[in-house]
Amino acid sequence: MVILRATQKVLKSLEKTAGDEETSDTALGDWYVNRTVIDRKPLLLFVSSRSLLAMVAPARNVKKLPELFPGLLRGRLGRLDVDSAVIGSEIGATQPVCVGRTRDRSVIGTMVDFAKALPFYLPKDEWDDYDLLLAELKLAQTPCRCGPSFEEAIWPVEHAIRLLEERWR
Repeated sequence: MVILRATQKVLKSLEKTAGDEETSDTALGDWYVNRTVIDRKPLLLFVSSRSLLAMVAPARNVKKLPELFPGLLRGRLGRLDVDSAVIGSEIGATQPVCVGRTRDRSVIGTMVDFAKALPFYLPKDEWDDYDLLLAELKLAQTPCRCGPSFEEAIWPVEHAIRLLEERWR
């Protein structure tokens, strides 16, 4: 089971099906989701609670997000350097997809930072779904939760790969 932790904006379009104390069974943990608008185009920004790996998708058909999420996640994980068996295990663990309220302010803060950075990672004039993939890549290489030492920083793409391999190998 995976829980989509939706912000109030997104929760208006979805039915809450998970309790506040429930947690995901997946290697990447709960996925936080927020709606943002860039150049008058609505987007969904997803962030893994455990790895801080980001995923960006056009905000189409938000009401069917629980049904669409495994496919979105499969595409995102496919763009990482991870074995297909590991990806299959993680996707298998996402069933069912439940929806709940956000609960970790630290992850929400990272989402806010990513949402502010996103316009700078997209071309100034017109952009498309391919440009969103490039922006995702830049977000994955953005250090998070930087502390006094370099070792305390979380590099989302490296952290996600490590978590996936530790859990599913």
